[in-house]
Amino acid sequence: MSKELIVLAVDDDMINLKLLKSMLMKNPNVKEVIEAKNGVEAIDIIKTRSDINLVLLDIIMPVMNGLEMLKIVRSDENIEQVPIIVLTTDETKKTEALELGANSFLMKPIRNSELTQRIDSITI
Repeated sequence: MSKELIVLAVDDDMINLKLLKSMLMKNPNVKEVIEAKNGVEAIDIIKTRSDINLVLLDIIMPVMNGLEMLKIVRSDENIEQVPIIVLTTDETKKTEALELGANSFLMKPIRNSELTQRIDSITI
């Protein structure tokens, strides 16, 4: 049974977003990829769309970074259940991200096989 995943990809780097989107669209379980450039945009999207199954969240972004966004999402009972995978080049942020409620963590550059494995382990 294939899942019809709707994934929100949050990254301020357009190249990273395009790369993520192309990887995600190769995954047979992913139906749609929504893009956001920062945490503020992402929270607006999560609040208006209750059908999002997974968030891929970059940590280092302008306006609102990934850790700030995690804090807000995990403290809002309407959206706190959304699984979030944090993506970053900074391994020192791993513990903080997981403590703030991230479900998983991927180091950049992201490999398609790792991404697929992580998505499957969280969403199935």
